Amino acid sequence: MRRRALITVLVVSCLLFLGVGWLGLRGWQARGHLLSAAGLARELGQQVLAGDSEQAQRTLSALQTQASAARSATGDPTWWAAGHAPYGGDDLSAVRNVAVAVDDLARHAFPALLRLDLATLVPKAGQLDLARLQAAAPELSTADTAVRQASARVDAIAGEGLQKPVREAVEQLSGELDRLGALTATARHGAVLLPPLLGTTGPRTYLVAFQNLAEPRSTGGIFGAYAVVQTENGKVKILKQGAASELGAFDQPVTKLDDNMKALYTELPGIYPADVNLTPHFPTAAALFREMYKRRTGTVVDGVLATDPVTLSYLLQAIGPVPVPKHPTLTSESAVKTLLSDAYQRIQKPRDQDKYFASAAMSVFDALLTRTVDPRSLLEALERAVTERRILFWSARADEQDDLADTRLAGVMPERETVPTVGVFLNDGTGSKLGYYLTRAAELTVGDCRPDGRRELKLRLSLGSTAPSKGLSKSVLGLQLPGDPYRNRLVAYVFTPVGGLPVNARLDGAVAPINVGTERGRKVGVLSLDIPPGKTRELEVNLLTPVTRTGAADLWLTPGATPWTTRVNPATTCEQ
Repeated sequence: MRRRALITVLVVSCLLFLGVGWLGLRGWQARGHLLSAAGLARELGQQVLAGDSEQAQRTLSALQTQASAARSATGDPTWWAAGHAPYGGDDLSAVRNVAVAVDDLARHAFPALLRLDLATLVPKAGQLDLARLQAAAPELSTADTAVRQASARVDAIAGEGLQKPVREAVEQLSGELDRLGALTATARHGAVLLPPLLGTTGPRTYLVAFQNLAEPRSTGGIFGAYAVVQTENGKVKILKQGAASELGAFDQPVTKLDDNMKALYTELPGIYPADVNLTPHFPTAAALFREMYKRRTGTVVDGVLATDPVTLSYLLQAIGPVPVPKHPTLTSESAVKTLLSDAYQRIQKPRDQDKYFASAAMSVFDALLTRTVDPRSLLEALERAVTERRILFWSARADEQDDLADTRLAGVMPERETVPTVGVFLNDGTGSKLGYYLTRAAELTVGDCRPDGRRELKLRLSLGSTAPSKGLSKSVLGLQLPGDPYRNRLVAYVFTPVGGLPVNARLDGAVAPINVGTERGRKVGVLSLDIPPGKTRELEVNLLTPVTRTGAADLWLTPGATPWTTRVNPATTCEQ
């Protein structure tokens, strides 16, 4: 009996040894294939954007070989069994899911993108070929579906407990898929929505609002200038341009504001064109602006598009320098400073400033529509602007707006969250143009799990001013309320996750008063702070999530003249 038991132990030990050895070999093979696939995927992306279809096809073939091999190396019964083991099983399972996701992308998403002619997505001679764009819709849908499925597979991998190299690989792939998904989703929606939006079913008219980031508002900046454009059969024509201030103030709100809105912003969004976007909810701001324009002109537009000078700087990288009649030539390096700082020294009257902003923006868009533009550079510029929420669009037609709802273009915080989402939105409090000098940093840390199933979130904001202490024009200094006219006064609106709650706040380490309101199902903490020239203020806000297991979080921010420095620190999953 002892001899039989010993033989049994030896046999089992040998089998375990062989299994571990087999897993080690297969794991090493999978690692090599995945590393090769990652490098090939980066090359493929560059070749697709560069229009080098012949080389891209060869790269795709090599990528598919490596991705398939990685999937095969992690797909045998031994790997499956080890993936369910108590020790190391999570890592093996994660590698398997990564391999499957990469292989699915190589077989479904990348071939569809490779078959797409990028020239389809850019205008020629002022017109977009809508028939070719419509023909591209199926390929874009295939690619977007594959990316979303791969992203869901990777996001389902539990990050806690993984070995560091595996965890970092999962996080890196998840980030890349998020960026790729934002691009494919926007392109898919564009292929479906752009044809009717650009007039295949009849002429459309839109308001294009240019957000002046020097005076912050929740979506970016005040609607300082605007243009009216008409689209028909893919051709865009500028009908009129002007200053939003010319619309004047209204005696009563142009549409009824609900009690929650009035509690947060008073009735200002419905009275002043510059205040429609005190709320970060772009559809509300756009609908108010549309109604104001209708009241003053009698013209009913089909939608509202908003953008800003930073987007213009991105576009100028693709289209080159653009002259503006009677003003300095705009370049990608100079556009933001020229429009948001220098203009206030050269031009004293606010209406003349707004007219200049509109003229500058229209000059850039005219060049975009009439010049021969490299598709790669243009798509990169647009993708960057959309990702940063610097291009927002609202359609007055409910069916079209519904199709936009889950894209960044909509400017709508998610009503059903997959992860707790915090919003930080800034509004100027003095009518000044000191927002150009703002510096911004935000850190969101996912904290402890509470016994009631909620999680703590710690938000830390560093808001500074690089403004000089003298020498600025009156139009920059705004209302010049009592105190230092060069100080930057901000009102920060901190939106909690849906079902969450602001707990307390500290400003520069001292307890700060926080008013609490509600907007669209979220609690909103309202805090005011003044920033003297050359100073930085530290604002800390503690929040609670609803009941959740996830240790992830998302952060939405008001776009500015300069980028935010941001960091989100996740945590492990709560045990329920």
